[in-house]
Amino acid sequence: MMKAQHFDIHQSITDTIIVAIERGAGEFQLPWHRSAGSAMRPTNIDSKKRYRGVNVVALWAISDQHGYSSGLWGTYRQWAEAGAQVRKGEKAAYVAFYKEIAVTDEEDRRETRLIARASPVFAAEQVDGYAAPTPDATTSPMTPIEQAEAFVSHTGAVIQHGGDRAFYRPATDQIALPVREAFVGTPTISPAEAYYATAFHELTHWTGHESRCNRQLGKRFGDAAYAAEELVAELGAAFLCADVGVSAEPRLDHAQYLDHWLRLMRADKRAIFTAAAKASEAVAYLTALQGG
Repeated sequence: MMKAQHFDIHQSITDTIIVAIERGAGEFQLPWHRSAGSAMRPTNIDSKKRYRGVNVVALWAISDQHGYSSGLWGTYRQWAEAGAQVRKGEKAAYVAFYKEIAVTDEEDRRETRLIARASPVFAAEQVDGYAAPTPDATTSPMTPIEQAEAFVSHTGAVIQHGGDRAFYRPATDQIALPVREAFVGTPTISPAEAYYATAFHELTHWTGHESRCNRQLGKRFGDAAYAAEELVAELGAAFLCADVGVSAEPRLDHAQYLDHWLRLMRADKRAIFTAAAKASEAVAYLTALQGG
C-alpha cells in the first residue's frame, strides 16, 4: 500500500504566488497591488481577525484569479456555523497555520518546534446562505487619506521632502520623499494615494533599524538580502494600504527586482513566508505606535 504523499503547504502557497506574479509580470501588476475597492486584508468569517503574513498574499492572489471581492474566508465548518453552505464542487484555497509540537533531539532532549500545517478555506463567493452585514458608515469619521496622514504622523519618523527619489537612509535614520505635488495619479490611484503608498514602503524600511525590528536578512538570504528587503517593504506597504483603505500600485523603479523575487521563490519555497512574516512584524510595530 502506497503511503499518502504529504501536502507541502510551503510549496503550494509559493507556487500560487509565483503563478500570480507571472500572470501580471507583463504589466508589472503583482498580487499585492490593490485598488481601494479591494484593498482590505482578507478576514476570517469566524474570528473576524485579518489574516497575516503570507496568507494575505496567497488569498489576494486567489481572489484575483477567481474574481472574489468580499475578502471573507472560512473553513467548511466555519461557514456552516455561520449558517452558510459551501457549494458542491467548489475548490478550496489553502492558508498556513503553525502548530507547536514536542520533539526529541539527538541527545534525547525534549524541545518544541513550530510546524506549518495547511487549512483549506473558502471565499464568501463560494457559499450559499450567507448574508453580509450592512457596513456601519459611522465606524470611522476619517477618510482613508486622513487616516493615512495620521498613521504616518504618529510613527514619529523623520521625513524630509525634496528631490526626485524616495528612499530610507539608515546612516541618518531618515526617510526622503519627493514633495507631495510631485506625485501623479492614474485611472486607479490618486496622487495622494501614490504619495502614501510610497511613504508606507519607506516606513517599512525604517522599521528595519536596529532600534526597532532589527531586521537582519543577510544570514537568511545571503547575496539576495537587498532584494528580499525590497520584497518586505513591498508587502509591508501593501498591508498598510489595505488597512487604511488606499490603493497600492507598482513603482516602476521596483520592476528591476521582479526577476530576483521569482528566482528567490523558485529556489526557496519558504522565502515568501519569511518576507511576509517580516512585513507583518513591521506593520505590527508601526501600528503599535498609533496609540489608543
